Amino acid sequence: MKQHFQNLVDEEEAQIDMTPMLDVVFIMLIFFIVTASFVKEAGIDVNRPEASTAVKKDRANVLIAISDTGEIWINKRRVDERAVQANIERLHAENPQGTVVIQADKKATTETLIKVMDASRAAGVYDVSIAAQEQ
Repeated sequence: MKQHFQNLVDEEEAQIDMTPMLDVVFIMLIFFIVTASFVKEAGIDVNRPEASTAVKKDRANVLIAISDTGEIWINKRRVDERAVQANIERLHAENPQGTVVIQADKKATTETLIKVMDASRAAGVYDVSIAAQEQ
């Protein structure tokens, strides 16, 4: 009987406690999710004009697309031009260091582009870029 009891005690001592390892794994998972920068898309493909001075812009968190018909797209949904400022304010509040990049189609009107630029400035974002393709 004493030998049987000793074997049970040895088995209990031989088990590995997995709780601390799982805690570390979950903490690392949360860390990587929080620090990851997610790629945001405007929602439509635009035919951007070419520019010899085009430069890659990092940390662009507000992408706005203007189609050739003048439609404005933010976060994969069509937005009325009167609601552009509110959308930019909301997205800029999520990431204050981010910038606004406007992806205007070659055939988009300058009027729509200026309205979007005015809306971003009215929302308090003055770092506005216009997307172009490298030649």
